[in-house]
Amino acid sequence: MLNQKEEVRKVLGYLPQEFGVYPRVNAQEMLDHIALLKGVTNKRERKELVEALLQKVNLWEHRKRRLSGYSGGMKQRFGIAQSLIGEPRLIIVDEPTAGLDPGERNRFYNLLTEIGENVIVILSTHIVQDVQELCGNMAIINKGKLLYAGPPDASLRAIHGRVWEKTIAKSDLERYAASGRLISNKLIAGKPVIRVLSEAHPEDGFAAAEPGLEDVFFSAISKGNLEHASA
Repeated sequence: MLNQKEEVRKVLGYLPQEFGVYPRVNAQEMLDHIALLKGVTNKRERKELVEALLQKVNLWEHRKRRLSGYSGGMKQRFGIAQSLIGEPRLIIVDEPTAGLDPGERNRFYNLLTEIGENVIVILSTHIVQDVQELCGNMAIINKGKLLYAGPPDASLRAIHGRVWEKTIAKSDLERYAASGRLISNKLIAGKPVIRVLSEAHPEDGFAAAEPGLEDVFFSAISKGNLEHASA
């Protein structure tokens, strides 16, 4: 089927991180135009489809509003609506929550979860919360290489009890980085807080830390510490 590009396009929906729209056109008109481009030529069928999609993504009350006046979250919901035209079996969504406020992000999570009950959704994101909230399976890819594939919960179990945290002086950061166990560091109140991966208690001052998906990600790209977890 991969050699039949036109057939693939018929079952594929796509929401890019940024997509262009005609700013002076309202949502109903724009969806009608896109549906026509996707081959829905029957005017009555197209009208029913557009109305159903606007209801589904909770934009019906704003259907006559120009797209230029939509918030970031409303534009993303419109993007999901256009990706559902043609009843796709697979939807690819790229960085869907970037720039959304917490309220819009939650609404978008609920929408994607609902869609995912009937359609395969591939989510491309760097936002850990997206993966945690939405994904039953995930993959970590770095420089074109697949480092981990499996459920998020399994990846967390693989490093449970192995993540340790400590606040250090800036002058010590290079030494810990050279140890090969450092998985991440961030400044809190001007001091580096480091997290390391170790089977046993590293040294005085370290405290056991609850692992998160950021630890999973940094562990995977550092030295492939999750390779065994995909089994």
